[in-house]
Amino acid sequence: MTLAKTLLGASALTLFAVPAFAAMSVTATTDLNVRAGPGPDYPVTSVIGNNQAATLDGCIENSKWCQVTINGTSGWAYSEYLVADYSGQPTVVYQNYQTIGAPVVTYDGPDGALAGGATGAVAGALVAGPVGAAVGGAAGAAIGGAVDPTPETRTYIQANPVDQVYLDGEVVVGSTVPQDVRLYDVPDAQYRYVYVNGQEVLVAPDTRQIVYVYR
Repeated sequence: MTLAKTLLGASALTLFAVPAFAAMSVTATTDLNVRAGPGPDYPVTSVIGNNQAATLDGCIENSKWCQVTINGTSGWAYSEYLVADYSGQPTVVYQNYQTIGAPVVTYDGPDGALAGGATGAVAGALVAGPVGAAVGGAAGAAIGGAVDPTPETRTYIQANPVDQVYLDGEVVVGSTVPQDVRLYDVPDAQYRYVYVNGQEVLVAPDTRQIVYVYR
């Protein structure tokens, strides 16, 4: 009798136990880097395409970095550009990760490039562009369309490297580079270039918005 009660109790526990967080799908509102760690100085390991889905694994408390899985590989993405469907409404993850029930996670991997002695770092932050469906458009929409640079532009940039700059935030089309970051001319081109957070980017000099990210 005791054994039967014990088995019955175990079955009841199994029946009524539910996970605290079911895997949640999130969608990127722009082409979004997935990095090896939670910060702009970690290397890019993959990209979530605009409107592509990934699995949200959890977010760091009081941070805008969340762990995601894309194509079977885990990494870290900047949650200003991730949207979840919560109660039928598109919800920006960084504003509502607790509301949507994302678990709090920690990072215990190797330090990023800045801790390893990278040069050229400056204080400042990228100003985020529109954050997608929750506010009515893709992150790059504010610049008025995609930019298709010539091969000669890339050749010139690669032949004329400049100091690396690390800024809080993520490099996406539509984000704005601070005024104290120097932009560099490209001959016969209407855009300037700079290396931000490990990537070559083209910037509109009048608005200082990123218009193209080389990947």
